[in-house]
Amino acid sequence: MVKRIFRGLLATIMVLAGVSHFTMTASYVQIVPDYLPAAEMLVYLSGVFEILLGVGLLIPATRRAAAWGLIALFIAVLPANIFQAMSGVQPPGLEMSETVRWARLPLQLVPILWAWWMTRPDPQRT
Repeated sequence: MVKRIFRGLLATIMVLAGVSHFTMTASYVQIVPDYLPAAEMLVYLSGVFEILLGVGLLIPATRRAAAWGLIALFIAVLPANIFQAMSGVQPPGLEMSETVRWARLPLQLVPILWAWWMTRPDPQRT
């Protein structure tokens, strides 16, 4: 029961986060590192994947693959978080203090571990 609740919560967070890539595109574009091409397209693409993988967590047949996909996605967007921490970019809607920008980097492990938990088999009901 607890895992099902956390699965639904993660799915909801991912879908909402994905939607925000379309409603706050300019803010996300600002934290894409300069060395990556087509920043706007990358923001839209990551938003699509967040939505699809979030929904995928709710479908038993795709649940495990979606969780592994989220792990890959969380790792793939890490350069944007590092860039934001290092550059001090403060896009509207994503403002945070320098302390928070740096403190959230190790906290990226939390969603990775959360998604990894979703790759594990559900406990059998007795």
